[in-house]
Amino acid sequence: MAEAASVQIATPPATSAAPIAASARGLWREFGELPVLRDVALELHRGETLVVLGPNGAGKTTLLRVLATLLRPTAGEVSVLGCSLPRESWRARGRIGYLGHEPLLYRDLTGAENLRFAARLQGLGPGAPGRIAELVDRVGMSRRADEQVRTLSAGMVQRLAVCRAILHEPELLLLDEPSSHLDPEAAALVEPLLATAPDRARVLVTHEVDSGLAEADRVLALRAGGAVAYEGPANGLSAGDARAIYGGAP
Repeated sequence: MAEAASVQIATPPATSAAPIAASARGLWREFGELPVLRDVALELHRGETLVVLGPNGAGKTTLLRVLATLLRPTAGEVSVLGCSLPRESWRARGRIGYLGHEPLLYRDLTGAENLRFAARLQGLGPGAPGRIAELVDRVGMSRRADEQVRTLSAGMVQRLAVCRAILHEPELLLLDEPSSHLDPEAAALVEPLLATAPDRARVLVTHEVDSGLAEADRVLALRAGGAVAYEGPANGLSAGDARAIYGGAP
């Protein structure tokens, strides 16, 4: 394993009394011999939002995929909702909502068919039709839900992907640029559905420094190459310092 460059990591003691929703210590993820995440540490409590900032190539999406149980860590300790990964991934998966760059929808099925399929996978039972109808209505897709996904615009597909991610009312939401492809009106419809709640934690990946810091309880800032530049309370990282990290400042 390659050795990470020396970085200053701010890790203040936890102050929340809420249970820990996700944590990592010494997390590395490599593809072949290429390190993408280097010695990452994080801690997130229920009811909190962790915002992950960093330039392209910093490993933000890779981190989300590790927390979503889609990738195994190369080294280190990772825990999600009290489950040690990857050993107990099966216990965590049904409690996680993941909204990534790919919508995870079958293009030849309609939006409604995709959501019914997702509901069966999550074991939602007889309440699923009502839940699906409610979500589709809230994102403004009631009139288009019976059309094949491949015929819809990218923004419409993103709205359906949001419905899929929160259909089972997950305890941990993992959001990778959730407003991608959404115009302001659609973003306003989606935002309340993805909001934090006392029994829900969120990890939000974004390139928008100001809006990201405004939503954050904690921040993880990664440098290009996956090394940690900052981990701690949101008020410990200024917008100017965050932008300097994007620019490659040491």
